[in-house]
Amino acid sequence: MTDVDLVAKKLTFIETCLRELRELAHPELIERDLREERFVAHTLQLAIRAALDIASHIVSDERLGEPETNRQLFELLAENGWIPWESAGPLTRMVGFRNILVHGYQEVDRTVVRDVVENRLEDLDTYAVAIRGRLHS
Repeated sequence: MTDVDLVAKKLTFIETCLRELRELAHPELIERDLREERFVAHTLQLAIRAALDIASHIVSDERLGEPETNRQLFELLAENGWIPWESAGPLTRMVGFRNILVHGYQEVDRTVVRDVVENRLEDLDTYAVAIRGRLHS
């Protein structure tokens, strides 16, 4: 059974990261201000990691399957009604984005970081709302 308190704490953490990005970030500076880029990139990394932790916890505790990759965690959540199908794609792309940030697979494209903070935070909002709603149903 899913640990509701643990998931709720992680959801609150995601929501805090998103609020900080919305209130403190200056996306227009990312391409020329190293501190701004690192603040945004690190905060996004933390929020995405929390989303992965939640997904992993639910998939494991609810025995939803055996994912071979982190990306498959979101697909399993969608297949089992935890998140809307239309959320799975953007979330799996965020995993790839996080991998670039964390593991340095390639140089981070600052325009992509800016695009994520300006246009993709809703994907994490939608995820948090869906998970929270499922926990309380």
